Amino acid sequence: MATCFYAFDPCDPRAPSVEQWEAMSEAERERAVEALPSELPRETAPEGDEHRDPKEKALEALREYFRRLGRSVYLSAELPVYYPGERVFAPDLIAVLDVDPHLRRQWVVSHEGKGLDFALEVTLGGDRKKDLEDNVERYAMLGIPEYFVLDLKLNRILGYRLAAGGSYEPIVPQVGRWASRILGLELALELGRVRFYAGSAPLPHSDELIARLDSMVRELVVKEQDLAQALAAAQAKAEQEQARAEQERARADRLAARLRELGADPDDG
Repeated sequence: MATCFYAFDPCDPRAPSVEQWEAMSEAERERAVEALPSELPRETAPEGDEHRDPKEKALEALREYFRRLGRSVYLSAELPVYYPGERVFAPDLIAVLDVDPHLRRQWVVSHEGKGLDFALEVTLGGDRKKDLEDNVERYAMLGIPEYFVLDLKLNRILGYRLAAGGSYEPIVPQVGRWASRILGLELALELGRVRFYAGSAPLPHSDELIARLDSMVRELVVKEQDLAQALAAAQAKAEQEQARAEQERARADRLAARLRELGADPDDG
């Protein structure tokens, strides 16, 4: 029986190598996955809302799009990712196609049986070399098919696609949009955010969906108020007509009674 020599080092967090993973029993694999941290110390200081907002909006837009499409796509932000034998990393946004999108603490490639399909980094004032240079080499080496960078400092998007030789080739934008073959969408830069397009249709962000829902609710409230007013007016009119009819009947009854007093038949034409 093969012996596994894997031991997790908290100072150098790495998943087991391919050889170590293959030498493990199922129980050992489960223990190894459980040992891998789901939270990582920050290498740079938080960069505030300008950095956080674009990735959150992109994540929400993609989740809603694939939910409506009915396709199982796992999406997450800043999730620890462990490739065999490689140091852990956590892209700002990841996508893995056609897998169960259940909640996860980390993505362990050997455990999941699949690596990332798409990665997006948002760079502002932190380690720009990591996002703009180091990751281009590293993500290509790991075999991630597509890598995009939202460079807020220079107000641009950079896109890379894995070529046959195993290195990245730049994705050339067309009319201000970068095509993602993985997602089947196009990316554009709008107001400091990534805007995804399905054909000519933009994918709405969550705040836009909420604003649209609020507008629809307001329209419904106005329509309900108009309907209530119309019903109230119709009811008032019906009550007025009923009152007039009752007045006419009372007048007719008084006239008939008067005629009977005079000895005349009220039904005599």
